[in-house]
Amino acid sequence: MTGPADHSLVPADHPLVTAVKPLVDAMGAELLGPEEARADDVVLAWEGEDVIAVRLPQLSESLDHILAAMERRHGKPLAELDRRTKQEAVRALEARGAFSVRHGVETVAGALGVSRFTVYNYLNRENPSKGA
Repeated sequence: MTGPADHSLVPADHPLVTAVKPLVDAMGAELLGPEEARADDVVLAWEGEDVIAVRLPQLSESLDHILAAMERRHGKPLAELDRRTKQEAVRALEARGAFSVRHGVETVAGALGVSRFTVYNYLNRENPSKGA
């Protein structure tokens, strides 16, 4: 991920930048100067003046970012979590749309150190109607 220090056109000390930076970092997004914005970037204004642009990550990058954040939160690789905690992680990932990403199940299974079949079992355990 690229941060404001990498873009000289981003006013690092602006209150809007200070306010949104934690959210941008949590999403794995990138801050840019507004003149660097592409059509699919989100330009944020302060008192009528464009201040920064936010470039959202691709969905697959977001999943990797979410998995890395989960590892930081747990303080160890996801593969080292106990079964119950892995099941909770799968439920949290499902709520965040992780399995709508192409190869999402495979990516999550790899991070958890389990098979795709196990991930599907975790998902179906909570949602028996999905197994039908």
